[in-house]
Amino acid sequence: MELENIAESLRRSLSGDPWHGPSIGALLADIRPGDAIAHPVAGAHSIIELVLHLAAWTQEVGSRLRGNPPALPAIGDWPPCAGDAGPAWDSAQRTLHEAHADLLQLVRRLPAGRLSDRIGELRDPALGTGVTVAAMLAGLAEHNAYHGGQIAILNRALAARRANGAS
Repeated sequence: MELENIAESLRRSLSGDPWHGPSIGALLADIRPGDAIAHPVAGAHSIIELVLHLAAWTQEVGSRLRGNPPALPAIGDWPPCAGDAGPAWDSAQRTLHEAHADLLQLVRRLPAGRLSDRIGELRDPALGTGVTVAAMLAGLAEHNAYHGGQIAILNRALAARRANGAS
């Protein structure tokens, strides 16, 4: 049952109806490529940077579930956004959705006994090690909610910018 709840929390965080507000997918649904690469808040990441970061850590959690040692994501903690806005935005969203779909398949096939396995020996919050598989998966859902909140704030800043006549 715990494994089903974790899988459902992860699913809702990207494409469902989480209790805290819109899912990542709902937040991204109407974002235009130009808005995705914009930096409406000084010092903050852009929406596309956040999406690539979410994808990177989703891929890394999948790698750990496959038995690989914990590391920084293969594509980097904050992968660079490259190329024209439209194709880059499409690619970033596709990467996130593919990583998420892959992760959900892995979680649904995971033996319940693995939930208490430890990821790494030492506790390193930045790397997400020294916790159980269950805590890592719950942490990924929390990570999605955290960055989803940032995306929501950036969306509001972009809407305010448009309302004030800026493009």
